[in-house]
This record gives sequence, C-alpha cells and structure tokens, in this order.
Amino acid sequence: MQMKGTNLFAQIITLIERDEFRRLVRKFGNDKHSKGFSSWDQLVSMLFCHLGKAQSLREICGGLATCMGKLLHLRMQEAPKRSTLSYANAHRDYRLFEELYYVLLEKCKKQCHGKRKFRFRNKLFSLDATVIELCLSMFNWATYRKTKGAVKLHCILDHDGYLPTFACISEGKPHDLKVAKRAIFPNFPFPAGSIVVVDLGYYDFKLFGRWCATGVNFVTRMKSNANYEVVERYDVPKNRKVLKDERIRLSGFYSQQKCPYELRRIEVWNDERQDIDVFLTNNFDLGSTTIAAIHKDRWQIEIFFKALKQNLKVKTFVGTSPNALKIQLWTALISMLLLKYLKMLSTFKWSLSNLIAMLRFNLFTYRDLVEWLNAPFECLIEEPLVAQLELPFGQH
Repeated sequence: MQMKGTNLFAQIITLIERDEFRRLVRKFGNDKHSKGFSSWDQLVSMLFCHLGKAQSLREICGGLATCMGKLLHLRMQEAPKRSTLSYANAHRDYRLFEELYYVLLEKCKKQCHGKRKFRFRNKLFSLDATVIELCLSMFNWATYRKTKGAVKLHCILDHDGYLPTFACISEGKPHDLKVAKRAIFPNFPFPAGSIVVVDLGYYDFKLFGRWCATGVNFVTRMKSNANYEVVERYDVPKNRKVLKDERIRLSGFYSQQKCPYELRRIEVWNDERQDIDVFLTNNFDLGSTTIAAIHKDRWQIEIFFKALKQNLKVKTFVGTSPNALKIQLWTALISMLLLKYLKMLSTFKWSLSNLIAMLRFNLFTYRDLVEWLNAPFECLIEEPLVAQLELPFGQH
C-alpha cells in the first residue's frame, strides 16, 4: 500500500487489488459499452457516497467534482455526471460488488486471525436479518406491508473478528426462515462442530434436527409452549445465575418426528429484565454459563446492523431499481469491511462510529494512513516552501 503523497481516501482504496477487480469486471462484463465511465469509477463513486455520507446523486457527483485535482490519486479521470452514475447503478450487474465483498472478506479474515472472545475451538456464528424500510410508491417492487415497502439484509456474523461472513438481500415480505432455507443454507453450509446462534425467527424443529444430524451445534431461546419431557437433570454451578440444566426429549408428535434427538434446556436468571431466560441447545460439552454467554454474544450482530444503518448510507437510496439498491447495499458492506480492516490496523482505540466520523472530515487530507490511524489528532507541521513577504503597512 502506497502511503506517501496521496490522500487518505486514495490510500484506503488501494486495499482493493486492481488486478482482482479487473478479473471480476471481465467475469460479469460490466465495462462493456461503458463509454468512459468504468466500473472502477462507479465503485469509487459509491464508496465516496458511504464514507463521505453523500445524500444524493447530486452530492456524490458534486463532491467528487470539487476534488478534481485529487481524483487522479483515485485513478479517476473526471467526476461522473448524475445521469451516468444513475444509469450505471440501474443496469450494471450488482454481482460484481457482491463478489468483490467476499474477496475483501478473505483479506480481513487474515488480519483478525486468532482474535477470539471464547476459549473453545468451535467456530461461532450468529444468523439474523434486519429490515430496511422503503417508500412503497418509489420502490413498488419491494412489497412488505399494505402501505409500506422494505427489503431485508440477511447476515451470518463470524464471531472471530465479528465480520459478516455471508450476506444476502431479499424482499421484506418473505419470512426469515424461508429465505434462510432457500438462499442461505444451500450457499453457506455450516461446518460440523460449529455453533450457530439464532433468535426465535429461525425456531424450527426440522432445522434443529438437520443440524443435529450433520454435527452442527445451535443455541437459541426456547418457546414457552414447547412440549418436552426431562430425561436427566444436571448439577448447576454455585453462585451463578443458572437455575436449571436439563437433558430433554421433545414429546410433541410432529416435533418428535422432525427432531428425534435429545436436547439440552437451560434456565438462567436475567437481572436486567428480572425474568428467566430459557435456552435450547444440542451441545452437551460446554458449561451452562458458557451457553448463556454465547447467546448473549449474539447481540454483536444487532450492533453490526445498527452501525451499518447509523454510519453508512443504507436508510435512503440514490436509485430505485432493485439492481441500484443492491449495488448500494453491497458497497455499504464493502465500506464496512474497509473500516473494520482499518480499525484492526490501528493501535489507537477507535470506536467504529468515531473512526468513520473523523475519516469523513479527512478523506482528502494528505497524510500517511497508518500514521493518521495511530495518531489522528497529532497534526504534522509543514514549513512553507517560500518565506512570506513583509507588507509595508504603516510605512510612508
């Protein structure tokens, strides 16, 4: 990565390997009939939309146009016109940016290798979805409610570094479990021995039975109306909030057919809600307090969705077609990966929101990126090249 003599934005996008990007462009043919506005220009424009938090096509194009002298560092010849960027987002294949995301993901995984919260060796994943509301009159293809439109972003969060290791976008109306069975599980089979944390939106005994059969561990909350019988009771740890730890067997006729395996039921007292949390899992090796801590760590995927919505442009969109919306969401995820990668590089204790806020003010500042990440508030004093002339004020 070249650090000297370029602005911070230019140094950030050097994290994206141009040769790999060109390969993806050739794969999807996105530069056919490009007429001077390449897919690279489109990528840089959309990254500027997110990192600079531009609110519209006008602000994206105008913001880049005011930095004409610095665009060469971004390997752009000129700022795009609004109609050019709008047409590119509507018609160029969004899968280019989807695959680019996974290329960058592998790079980020190498940077965060070995950074774990839990001591066990099992891979830990969280699966969840977030609703992104849309105006139904403008996005009439994204039906959700009678008077509302929406899409859903589904993510699998890898707790090693808290990186979204898989993502897909669906319309808002289909149930989360239905989308997971159709689009997530066939494309991302959880490895045997891994632990998957899900909420009640994915509560399905047939799914639990399949995970038990393939050696995948799961942790979720148990519904209060589930029928079961206790097979064995375990001792609970002293001076902890675990109330019960039981081996159970589902007793309902259909639930027994779908999941004929013995499961584990754990009751834990929740001080914040002053209530009892009941967890269901098929893991009998980890301690009951560890199972409770695993489910609590599921909150990290909620934090990820919150950070994405608050810090990047995913609440309003600069295009109304399905392709344009997906390009904006995938480039938002790419921006999030770049930010997390920068956070890992830095020795300064950044919060993600603070990092993007300070970066937004300094996108076109000429300073070494790593030096800025480690010491953002230490300004480098440069001596003027030419001594200032003395003006003869007060002289006659």
